[in-house]
Amino acid sequence: VNTRKHRLGIPPPSEKDWPEEDEEDFFLLDPDGRRDVLPQPFRMISKLVMQVFDSAMEIIERREMLREAQKLKVQPQKCFPTAEFQVTERANCLAVSGKHLFVGLSVGLAAFNTCDCKAVCAWDAAGAEICAIHASHLGSECHVLLAVDEMGLAWLFCFHKESFLLIKILNEVEDISQRSTCVEVVLSRGGDYAGILMQGNTKAWLEIYQLPKDSWLTEMEKNAGAVEEKAGAAEELACSARRSSCSSEHSSHVGTFLLQELPVSAIQSNVELDVPVLLLTVRPPKPITGTSFKGPLDALKEVDDGSMLGLGYNHLIKDSQWELQEAIFRSTYQEYLEAEGVIKEETPRYATFHFLLPSRILMGPEMQVQPDIPAGIGVHWDGNHNFCFYLLNHSLTEKADSDLKPDVVWPCAAPIACSAVSSCSRYLALAGEDATITIWDKHLGYPLSVTAILEERFIRSIHFL
Repeated sequence: VNTRKHRLGIPPPSEKDWPEEDEEDFFLLDPDGRRDVLPQPFRMISKLVMQVFDSAMEIIERREMLREAQKLKVQPQKCFPTAEFQVTERANCLAVSGKHLFVGLSVGLAAFNTCDCKAVCAWDAAGAEICAIHASHLGSECHVLLAVDEMGLAWLFCFHKESFLLIKILNEVEDISQRSTCVEVVLSRGGDYAGILMQGNTKAWLEIYQLPKDSWLTEMEKNAGAVEEKAGAAEELACSARRSSCSSEHSSHVGTFLLQELPVSAIQSNVELDVPVLLLTVRPPKPITGTSFKGPLDALKEVDDGSMLGLGYNHLIKDSQWELQEAIFRSTYQEYLEAEGVIKEETPRYATFHFLLPSRILMGPEMQVQPDIPAGIGVHWDGNHNFCFYLLNHSLTEKADSDLKPDVVWPCAAPIACSAVSSCSRYLALAGEDATITIWDKHLGYPLSVTAILEERFIRSIHFL
């Protein structure tokens, strides 16, 4: 038996047990060194856990930064509706003029008063679905409305004292197969002019109408006076019928019917307003072809005869030169043309147009204009480089269907994609298909700025704020 005579004790330290490094320099050691002595699986787990913690901290810091930046932003004010307009049909479009709100419905039109949000009247005689509507205040509680239905018909209305009056369907024809479709309508501010863009089977054109609003206001005032007189007579007739001892209860109902229905029927049936007059017709530009001039003098004579510069028609390039240039271009870029396909040049079928107030460009030497009535229109067609100005001082005796030439042409470096006019009608913004925006001073006739947007961008709309 082996027995221990003395108890076990802690052995005294010796210099042999000391680490080789100096203990005073332990703070200089790498703390990750202890992990290196661990087995490989433990080191991998430790590394993954640390990466998870680091990623979590980055996400937390990023969210904190976004939260702080959101607090610094101006918070938009939340707006809630103060009133509702109840309509019986589906609302497709609306327009505001004066104190009235006009709504285009799936069946007809409806008018509301913006002060008390109550329905004023409705029109559904033709059962047409109104898809677009424009309105303008003429004065004396009279408004002009231009609407487009689902069949492409342009309806011209006059709204006076809570009653709709149909003046004319601008593109109505007897033969329905010859009917053209209206795709765009614009009313000038004040209701002096109206423009509609028409499309046929193979062509498109723009029609500008002059609205006789002065005669409309005069006729409406006369009719309003006549209606009041008839209403007074109807009221006297109803009162006398009540006082009559030999009148029956049925006659009393007849008098009330006259009192309620006579003014409305008189407004709708007895008023005959003058129809608008077609002032001018603007057609898309013709494609540029080879010259028919024999020399430069013939081209200069054509300019002297009134041909407008800037359209590109008065040149001396022959058809053979066009064909030679086309052949050289196709032979040079044949591989690219085969990949993208050949795109044929087509006649434009859509135009953007604006009514413009008087300026130096739109005023002739002896032209008398008013500052608040449009003096011209600006038109550009899809895929065309030119912005054309047409004066509205044409005589009504001139043929509106004649080949009208622009009075001023502004050529652009790239095809015009969209355009906008400021509320004062002085500044004009043209956006090209090359993503450049040019701001023109229409009064002086020169560009104020040219801004290039990022590459490979297409500007679809532009507005002044």
